[in-house]
Amino acid sequence: MNDGISQDLSVGQVAARSGVAVSALHFYERAGLIASRRTAGNQRRYDRSVLRRVAVIRAAQRAGIPLKSIGEIFAGLPNDVAPLKEDWQEVSAAWREDLQERIHQLQSLRDGLGGCIGCGCLSLAECGFVNPNDKLADELGGARLFRDDDSI
Repeated sequence: MNDGISQDLSVGQVAARSGVAVSALHFYERAGLIASRRTAGNQRRYDRSVLRRVAVIRAAQRAGIPLKSIGEIFAGLPNDVAPLKEDWQEVSAAWREDLQERIHQLQSLRDGLGGCIGCGCLSLAECGFVNPNDKLADELGGARLFRDDDSI
């Protein structure tokens, strides 16, 4: 249906309407989260439905959902049309359990943080905050817990 409004948007138009930098849109495209087509002049053109995808990506990122998880969900959605309300409800349901678990972990962290700093121990062997129930005793010892290099 052609209502006189072009369904194609330039990368600049998508950036302006979504509030997302052009470089971020290019990154999302390389990650397979959004798609474009090329004009005869080799310019990117996006279907207007990409605006909804970008909005969901941004909302999911704010909620702490990794791009990999966003990509897995998007893989099951149509690329060239706006997903239906039911599609988005399925997406939110898929993320709800993960978000609920994160909330629980953050609440536990918040509740344990005051006691740990209050006692000042930070003992890796005994601290219920850094090493609850001494779970790390069989895996690592000492300062190795805080190293970024897993090869040691």
